[in-house]
Amino acid sequence: MGQSEASGRRDTQALLPVTQAMELRNRDYHVERPLMNQQQLEELGHRTSATRTYQWRTWFQCSRARARALLFQYVPVLSWLPRYPLRDWLLGDLLAGLSVAIMQLPQGLAYALLAGLPPVFGLYSSFYPVFVYFLFGTSRHISVGTFAVMSVMVGSVTESLAPDENFLQGVNATVDEVARDHFRVQLASTLSVLVGLFQVGLGLVRFGFVVTYLSEPLVRGYTTAASVQVFVSQLKYVFGLQLSSRSGPLSLIYTVLEVCSLLPQSVVGAVVTALVSGVVLVLLKLLNDKLHRYLPMPIPGELLTLIGATGISYGVGLKSRFGVDVVGDIPAGLVPPAAPSPQLFASLVGYAFTIAVVGFAIAISLGKIFALRHGYRVDSNKELVALGLSNLIGGIFQCFPVSCSMSRSLVQEGSGGNTQVAGAVSSLFILIIIVKLGELFRDLPKAVLAAAIIVNLKGMLKQFTDIPSLWKSNRMDLLIWLVTFVATILLNLDIGLAIAVVFSLLLVVFRTQLPRYSVLGQVPDTDIYQDVAEYSEAREVPGVKVFRSSATLYFANAELYSDALKKRCGVDVDHLISKKKKWLRKQEQKLKRMQKTLQKQIAASEGTSVSVQVNTNIRDMESNNVDDSKARASAGKELEDTTGSGQEDAKAANGSTLKALGLPQPHFHSLVLDLGALSFVDTVCIKSLKNIFRDFREIEVEVYMAACHAPAVQPCQPCFDNQTLTVPPPCLPLLTSGGCDQALVRNSLPPGCLQTSPRSPLHIHTHTAQGWRSWNSQVQCHRPGSGMGHWSQTGTGWAGERSMFLAPEIKTCLPTTRLCCALVGAWWSGQ
Repeated sequence: MGQSEASGRRDTQALLPVTQAMELRNRDYHVERPLMNQQQLEELGHRTSATRTYQWRTWFQCSRARARALLFQYVPVLSWLPRYPLRDWLLGDLLAGLSVAIMQLPQGLAYALLAGLPPVFGLYSSFYPVFVYFLFGTSRHISVGTFAVMSVMVGSVTESLAPDENFLQGVNATVDEVARDHFRVQLASTLSVLVGLFQVGLGLVRFGFVVTYLSEPLVRGYTTAASVQVFVSQLKYVFGLQLSSRSGPLSLIYTVLEVCSLLPQSVVGAVVTALVSGVVLVLLKLLNDKLHRYLPMPIPGELLTLIGATGISYGVGLKSRFGVDVVGDIPAGLVPPAAPSPQLFASLVGYAFTIAVVGFAIAISLGKIFALRHGYRVDSNKELVALGLSNLIGGIFQCFPVSCSMSRSLVQEGSGGNTQVAGAVSSLFILIIIVKLGELFRDLPKAVLAAAIIVNLKGMLKQFTDIPSLWKSNRMDLLIWLVTFVATILLNLDIGLAIAVVFSLLLVVFRTQLPRYSVLGQVPDTDIYQDVAEYSEAREVPGVKVFRSSATLYFANAELYSDALKKRCGVDVDHLISKKKKWLRKQEQKLKRMQKTLQKQIAASEGTSVSVQVNTNIRDMESNNVDDSKARASAGKELEDTTGSGQEDAKAANGSTLKALGLPQPHFHSLVLDLGALSFVDTVCIKSLKNIFRDFREIEVEVYMAACHAPAVQPCQPCFDNQTLTVPPPCLPLLTSGGCDQALVRNSLPPGCLQTSPRSPLHIHTHTAQGWRSWNSQVQCHRPGSGMGHWSQTGTGWAGERSMFLAPEIKTCLPTTRLCCALVGAWWSGQ
């Protein structure tokens, strides 16, 4: 034996690499501990209930220290600005702020066109929200302001609620652009206020975790689809076309078809301007990528292109000579604040919630990336409040909803930015342009802005490479990506996002409904158990079946779990139970006939008429509730006058075993459910487990639960006896009549003895060494000192009592004599 074990260990080590084999030899260890059940473990570890902390009680406390803490919590600039290291960080923040402002200017003008607004409102949205975020934000590196995805979402709202067709005037049906732009600005600013209210409210109730439902494949698929929407929306400026406003499902498809049909009407000057501007921007970006190591700050390609295009347009007269559409008048100075329009709340609330969630998801994902890179923490709830205040205050000052831009954030980080001082510097630079220099861009061609937007979409359009990578790594994530992309393209941004979220959540439920089920076996020479279908050398423990599921057990997969368990065990459990019940029904009828015959014999021998009421229904009616008790009985036979009988003899006399019935017996006696994946428990899970215990014990298989976590064990304890959660002791031994009778005389019952209740001879109390209730016990009763034969009975205990109901024929035969019964078999169930 010892030589075989040593040779097996050497064979196992020979299969391992040399370094792992050496490590295995160096870490040779032996672990031995006593086998404990759940109750013993809790007593040994002195388990106590965790103290509950009611954090909400501190919300209503008022003190100077708490007011100071709340002020610093929600206005972080007060905590970090006094400790700002001027010598170390100021120069980097100034350069970063200037670099971001140079990018912010053309992007603000261009993204305002995406939102369907005059370009100057893009400058407003690049000033107010950025400065507000400087005061309340916790991320040190993200650049808040206009963003393509947010702008195109706002544009879909403004174009759907304020289409050009609503502002036609005159005989020629021209569009009243002044009235249209005024109403669209009112829509966008009201939308920004609602977005801010949603974000602030969710942040205050600490609902920042809502973005966890937006997985990375979902966000990337959504932003890729949004970039396609942005690209299509800029085609009218590139080709100089006048398109009809469309919104809703399939609007993108109709827009592409309309552009294709109107291509012969394209303005050549606009096409040439867009192509030249795009080529210049691409070349400058490539130059930046080559020389970024040697330049103190990136070359401002967008700003140089805008300045050059504005000069050429003014000198050549692109609008008058070639019909190229230009930005037009840009008013100097700031606009006064205006209250939002409450009449628009009902029509905008759905759009506002969608934009609020998408904007925050983009901002917090970028914020956490930079925080991880630079070693600080970003609070998602504070970020939600800060972004909400930026949109709320910005909406009052005629801004449209904003988020953060990846391109500007990367420039801010790469040019030496360390804090949001860079954001404050960029907002002040934008303020100077709004007040003094904005009117200089009146001759800027819109085709140049469209080219700048399309070139900046390069990063998001490169996300199409996710398709081959996800195909290799995780095809379920690829499915989420594709569904999100297709739904957003076909059904617009708001409906597409809702469908994507619902689909991803349903996919999670579907994956838990169809987990991986495994039968575990022991790997030779180890204490490791693995799936026998994957590991050819893994062997099942003889007589023991170990079953594991890769997902938690809950209402959606409880029935599938039970079906898979019965299938993997290789036993037709339902067939065996139905055959056994059919036999028991026959025995009930036979018992009824025997009772009548026995009554007649007793009456004839005594010369009197004895009236005995017999309950022929041995089992309680089965109900849908598996929690109800089931009384199981079988007919007894009169045996030969004998005093000694073993456990097997009693079962044979009872005749209710599978072997006695001629039914096939399972090839295992114990079933272990590995519930390590069980993270929570619901009522359907508990009922399913109880059904499994009941069904397998009907076919004489013990069921045990293993690897249960505390959150899963606690809800089960009121419904299961503690002993079912661990390995119970073996069946109690049969006691002879003499031993039991002596125990009754001594008034001290050893394990296995049962005693009739003084109140009712139909109830007997069970006693074991541990003081457990004996449920579903099989007993053998006799009359001490008499010639009566043994009666082998099976009874079921009443819930909440330490008693077991005996069939009434014992009362018929032994109406006055004290019974002494020996426990020949006992098992524990959760019922």
